[in-house]
Amino acid sequence: MKSLIKKGLFLSTVILFIACGESTDVVESGTYQGTIKKVEAEKTEIYVSTEDDKTLELYFTETTSLTRNGSEVDFSELKEGQKVEVEVEKNGKRLDPLSVKIME
Repeated sequence: MKSLIKKGLFLSTVILFIACGESTDVVESGTYQGTIKKVEAEKTEIYVSTEDDKTLELYFTETTSLTRNGSEVDFSELKEGQKVEVEVEKNGKRLDPLSVKIME
Protein backbone atom coordinates (compact mmCIF):
# COMPACT_ATOMS: atom_id res chain seq x y z
CA MET A 1 0.00 0.00 0.00
CA LYS A 2 2.79 2.45 0.89
CA SER A 3 4.54 1.83 -2.43
CA LEU A 4 1.29 2.60 -4.28
CA ILE A 5 0.99 5.88 -2.38
CA LYS A 6 4.63 6.73 -3.20
CA LYS A 7 4.05 5.91 -6.88
CA GLY A 8 0.92 8.06 -6.85
CA LEU A 9 2.81 10.98 -5.29
CA PHE A 10 5.63 10.57 -7.77
CA LEU A 11 3.20 10.51 -10.70
CA SER A 12 1.37 13.57 -9.34
CA THR A 13 4.68 15.41 -9.00
CA VAL A 14 5.70 14.52 -12.55
CA ILE A 15 2.32 15.65 -13.90
CA LEU A 16 2.60 18.91 -11.95
CA PHE A 17 6.01 19.66 -13.45
CA ILE A 18 4.79 18.86 -16.95
CA ALA A 19 1.70 21.03 -16.48
CA CYS A 20 3.77 24.02 -15.33
CA GLY A 21 5.50 24.16 -18.71
CA GLU A 22 8.61 26.20 -19.27
CA SER A 23 11.52 26.43 -16.85
CA THR A 24 12.24 30.13 -16.43
CA ASP A 25 14.89 32.35 -14.88
CA VAL A 26 14.70 35.54 -12.83
CA VAL A 27 17.30 38.15 -13.75
CA GLU A 28 18.14 41.59 -12.38
CA SER A 29 16.33 44.65 -13.68
CA GLY A 30 17.84 45.77 -16.97
CA THR A 31 17.83 45.42 -20.74
CA TYR A 32 18.32 42.05 -22.44
CA GLN A 33 18.41 40.83 -26.03
CA GLY A 34 17.14 37.48 -27.13
CA THR A 35 14.77 35.44 -29.25
CA ILE A 36 11.09 34.79 -28.65
CA LYS A 37 10.78 31.12 -27.73
CA LYS A 38 7.01 31.02 -27.19
CA VAL A 39 4.01 33.38 -27.49
CA GLU A 40 0.86 32.80 -25.44
CA ALA A 41 -1.58 35.33 -26.89
CA GLU A 42 -4.48 34.46 -24.57
CA LYS A 43 -2.30 35.37 -21.57
CA THR A 44 -0.40 38.22 -23.30
CA GLU A 45 2.74 36.40 -22.27
CA ILE A 46 6.02 35.64 -24.05
CA TYR A 47 9.05 33.53 -23.24
CA VAL A 48 12.36 35.01 -24.36
CA SER A 49 15.60 33.04 -24.63
CA THR A 50 18.47 35.44 -23.89
CA GLU A 51 21.94 35.40 -25.41
CA ASP A 52 23.31 33.92 -22.15
CA ASP A 53 20.87 30.94 -22.24
CA LYS A 54 18.32 32.21 -19.74
CA THR A 55 14.57 31.97 -20.34
CA LEU A 56 12.53 34.99 -19.29
CA GLU A 57 8.78 34.68 -18.71
CA LEU A 58 7.16 38.04 -19.42
CA TYR A 59 3.48 38.86 -18.79
CA PHE A 60 2.57 42.08 -20.55
CA THR A 61 0.81 44.74 -18.48
CA GLU A 62 -1.24 47.75 -19.57
CA THR A 63 1.96 49.85 -19.30
CA THR A 64 4.29 47.58 -21.33
CA SER A 65 5.36 49.35 -24.51
CA LEU A 66 5.74 47.19 -27.63
CA THR A 67 7.50 48.74 -30.63
CA ARG A 68 8.93 47.92 -34.04
CA ASN A 69 11.07 50.51 -35.89
CA GLY A 70 10.11 53.12 -33.28
CA SER A 71 6.34 52.71 -33.74
CA GLU A 72 3.89 51.14 -31.30
CA VAL A 73 2.54 47.78 -32.52
CA ASP A 74 -0.07 45.31 -31.33
CA PHE A 75 0.77 42.17 -29.31
CA SER A 76 -0.35 40.08 -32.32
CA GLU A 77 2.86 41.22 -34.11
CA LEU A 78 4.94 38.95 -31.83
CA LYS A 79 6.03 35.63 -33.32
CA GLU A 80 8.27 32.78 -32.22
CA GLY A 81 11.82 33.18 -33.50
CA GLN A 82 11.79 37.01 -33.57
CA LYS A 83 14.76 38.88 -32.13
CA VAL A 84 13.73 41.27 -29.38
CA GLU A 85 15.21 43.67 -26.87
CA VAL A 86 13.38 43.70 -23.54
CA GLU A 87 13.67 46.07 -20.63
CA VAL A 88 12.51 44.36 -17.44
CA GLU A 89 11.99 45.31 -13.83
CA LYS A 90 12.52 42.63 -11.21
CA ASN A 91 9.73 42.51 -8.60
CA GLY A 92 10.54 39.68 -6.19
CA LYS A 93 10.45 36.49 -8.28
CA ARG A 94 8.55 38.16 -11.12
CA LEU A 95 9.84 40.10 -14.12
CA ASP A 96 7.69 42.98 -15.38
CA PRO A 97 8.40 43.96 -18.99
CA LEU A 98 8.63 47.75 -19.25
CA SER A 99 9.34 47.70 -22.97
CA VAL A 100 9.75 45.17 -25.76
CA LYS A 101 11.33 46.17 -29.08
CA ILE A 102 11.00 43.86 -32.08
CA MET A 103 14.44 44.02 -33.71
CA GLU A 104 13.60 42.57 -37.15
